[in-house]
Amino acid sequence: MANLKISFFIALLVAGVASRSLAQQPTVFLADPTIFKDKGKYYLYGTGSNQGFPVYTSDDLKTWESVKGVADDLALRRGDAFGTGGFWAPQIITYKGIYYMAYTADEHIAIAKASSPAGPFKQDKPVALSGTGKQIDPFLFFDDDGKIYLYHVKLQNGNRIFVTEMKPDLSDVVAGTAKECISGTEGWENTAGSDWPVTEGPTVLKHKKTYYLIYSANDFRNKDYAVGYATSTSPYGPWKKYEGNPVISRHNIGHSGSGHGDVFTDSRHNMYYVLHTHHSEEKVSPRATGLLKLSFKDVKGGPAVLVADTVSFQWLQKK
Repeated sequence: MANLKISFFIALLVAGVASRSLAQQPTVFLADPTIFKDKGKYYLYGTGSNQGFPVYTSDDLKTWESVKGVADDLALRRGDAFGTGGFWAPQIITYKGIYYMAYTADEHIAIAKASSPAGPFKQDKPVALSGTGKQIDPFLFFDDDGKIYLYHVKLQNGNRIFVTEMKPDLSDVVAGTAKECISGTEGWENTAGSDWPVTEGPTVLKHKKTYYLIYSANDFRNKDYAVGYATSTSPYGPWKKYEGNPVISRHNIGHSGSGHGDVFTDSRHNMYYVLHTHHSEEKVSPRATGLLKLSFKDVKGGPAVLVADTVSFQWLQKK
């Protein structure tokens, strides 16, 4: 009888561990994710379909579900706006009562609009923004003086992050204002020693008069894909890379391929970074979606340090 009780206890223990392990596995698989908060709800978008951009919603950031009335879970559908494929890296903003999605398709950048964060995001005419060469990974930044900037990546001797000013109506960029911000020059940014160093996935914040450019480096298929940041006193730079980079990597969250996300705040003003990782240690795709907390830590004689609470990392779960 004693042996039976011990065996039963072990079985329960194993089942409990298995249950917890299962609960800790990702069930949302979107790369290049972004989360947008609107009227008490959170909306999640990302790279995940060649037909457009999937969208999911949550009330608590823990469990996610399809949005009622959205066909095939797509906030933007191929055919409604610029692009035939390669739908990557969306960003959602609200501006003058309209919701906008800046996104990549066919390795160009476009902006569509909608009356709801769930879409459908459309263009009256399917056009990409002006600019030279291939451009990806848009991020719209609204400065305190009213100017709007588009941070993005040019595929030009590597993936290099640029900034250009936008027209006030978001119809296009202001010609002649593009300037390079950063490229992959440090060891952690190119662990494979590639002839095509990669810096991409920009997000820009402003904190106490300092601009923070958060970015990812290395090829996304590399297990060392990771996140760092640079600071400046101007939206155009020059940018100084943080000496403690990378701030998010496989070494501190325990998952390979961690990067290319976006910053958002919850209803209690906590700041988060939503990102993707490799599917597993053996597979890159489909990339899994998770998030962790961010905060600023004041230091003497310099800009505040952006701190990633890597212990807080958690996978996003579908209902």
